[in-house]
Amino acid sequence: MAATTRELSLLDPSIVRPAIWDSFRKLSPREVIRNPVMFVVEVGALLTSIEFLRDLGAAHRSTPLWFTGLVSLWLWFTVLFANFAEAVAEGRGKAQAASLRKMRKDVEARKLVDGQEQKVSAATLRKGDTVVVEAGQYIPGDGEIIEGIASVDESAITGESAPVIRESGGDRSAVTGGTRVLSDRIVVRMTTNPGESFLDRMISLVEGAARQKTPNEIALHILLVGLTAVFLFACVSLVPLAIYSGVRLSTTAVVALLVCLIPTTIGGLLSAIGIAGMDRLLRKNVIALSGRAVEAAGDVDTLLLDKTGTITLGNRMATEFLPLAGVRIEDLADGAQLSSLADETPEGRSIVVLAKERYHLRGREVGHSEAHFVPFSAQTRMSGVDLGRRVIRKGAVDAVVQHVESLGGKVPPEVQQIASRIGDAGGTPLAVSDGARILGIIQLKDVVKGGIKERFDRFRAMGIRTVMITGDNPRTAAAIAREAGVDDFLAEATPETKMRLIREEQAKGKLVAMTGDGTNDAPALAQADVGVAMNTGTQAAKEAGNMVDLDSNPTKLLEVVEVGKQLLMTRGTLTTFSIANDVAKYFAILPALFVGVYPDIAPLNVMRLASPYSAVLSAVIFNALIIIALIPLALRGVRYRPVGAAALLKRSLLIYGVGGIIVPFVGIKLVDLVIAGLGLV
Repeated sequence: MAATTRELSLLDPSIVRPAIWDSFRKLSPREVIRNPVMFVVEVGALLTSIEFLRDLGAAHRSTPLWFTGLVSLWLWFTVLFANFAEAVAEGRGKAQAASLRKMRKDVEARKLVDGQEQKVSAATLRKGDTVVVEAGQYIPGDGEIIEGIASVDESAITGESAPVIRESGGDRSAVTGGTRVLSDRIVVRMTTNPGESFLDRMISLVEGAARQKTPNEIALHILLVGLTAVFLFACVSLVPLAIYSGVRLSTTAVVALLVCLIPTTIGGLLSAIGIAGMDRLLRKNVIALSGRAVEAAGDVDTLLLDKTGTITLGNRMATEFLPLAGVRIEDLADGAQLSSLADETPEGRSIVVLAKERYHLRGREVGHSEAHFVPFSAQTRMSGVDLGRRVIRKGAVDAVVQHVESLGGKVPPEVQQIASRIGDAGGTPLAVSDGARILGIIQLKDVVKGGIKERFDRFRAMGIRTVMITGDNPRTAAAIAREAGVDDFLAEATPETKMRLIREEQAKGKLVAMTGDGTNDAPALAQADVGVAMNTGTQAAKEAGNMVDLDSNPTKLLEVVEVGKQLLMTRGTLTTFSIANDVAKYFAILPALFVGVYPDIAPLNVMRLASPYSAVLSAVIFNALIIIALIPLALRGVRYRPVGAAALLKRSLLIYGVGGIIVPFVGIKLVDLVIAGLGLV
């Protein structure tokens, strides 16, 4: 929320300080057991602490006291650092939630009871109640306008300072509690109960209280638990081998070895990665109603987008006047402007503007005594003006043709030829007549948004197929699809055909994303794997989707997909790094432990660590520090680039796989040098 929360740095002091205390609170077994890997580390820290306390007053010790104490201390640090990563991620959400709470106001509502107004607290309103809101008053809760039209300030929710128009009926009737009416009077029917408003859900989501693990997270947890069990069995099996070989392997050494070999890095950062993914989406003013939705966005194969308002600017605009043979273009422009003066549609206004800008025809004051205006209507599909004996009309080609023929005029073949040419190019033709004579054709065109083709190129680079949905005829739809650069289109779309297309794609094993704002979009939004509803849309659309875009910008779906892919990539790359770390630590510790007994494995002891004690302790310290070092990456996410899956995998293996092997060797050796320099070994 651009206007409601300031952008917090990754390690902002206002977040770090509470996170430190939360790290200790999360040491509770009830908290840690949710993360099996870190639970094993905490149990190991507890065992080594017990061994340290036991050896504290013992005359004979199996291992040096300093070794047991330092290993125990750094194991506790490992758990604390993992808790800190999760607490920092949660803290960013809590900071935003605190900001959102300030927006909640217990306003006085004007409830309608049997047609009479009663002043009540907004907290007492229930779903189905009706309230009156006038200029300067706050809307007491989420609802639908059932009467009136008003300008509403939604900056507290969206961060956009410009007011928006909300009116009864249509797709712009939904209002959000906490927003303020700037003009006029509206009657609103409540659609939620107290505690269930959009703002309440936002607070719950950004705090992470409603966040559940996604299927991929659950699968990864199962993998981590499996690896932990395997390494636990391997480490326990080393004990009899060590006894047989004459190597004195203490409980502390076994625990330290286990902690270094299990995937503690990804285990400690996994929760923070998931929370940070939802946080990144929230900072783009998109509310994800579940972590599953964010994750699904990263796996989207097919993207459905409405043409109007998404691919095009939203309204058809007059772009050219095309006179028939023998007609001056100035006469056509004059007739087009006069016949559009009573047309209040965006298309009609654009005709007046085009005549003014291109042919310098100013708007004229036509007296009502000499003129009879004919407003545009859906029944006649024409507008116009009667000036004495002049009958000027503008409208759909077939409607104007029928009008001219009814006056005894003849329509030249050129009319249909020009109209067909405009339709083939993706435009809409309108005819202009003066009496029984057609003057020419006005070309209306859906103006494709600037830069939209480049955005579709980025989707294509991600391997995502884009499909434009429109109610236009197939010929017009094909022309706009070519200009916009989409992969496919669905013309003459209805709610049923949208649903059928989504189901067909899903039957092929593909994940589908869609944007929408109307009640007619609700079934398709509910069926899609990622349904992004516009905040300006109807309540039905917002309830059907699993994401809500507060800015109501349909093209933002590109950013939603990128955040989802970034989440999956971050989790995958850090898992790769963690497992590669384990391989490196394995070759760092085991040769150092057994080289004294088995000289033949000396070639494996490539690091030449100072002693077995130093090898184990260095690995434990590095294991803890690497979690802290990776917290910024887990919170910020791995940078996403729109390249193919094979290229992404290659890049991940080179940077995080190879890097995950090299970094531990360097890090452990540096820690070993410090330990040796301190004279501990």
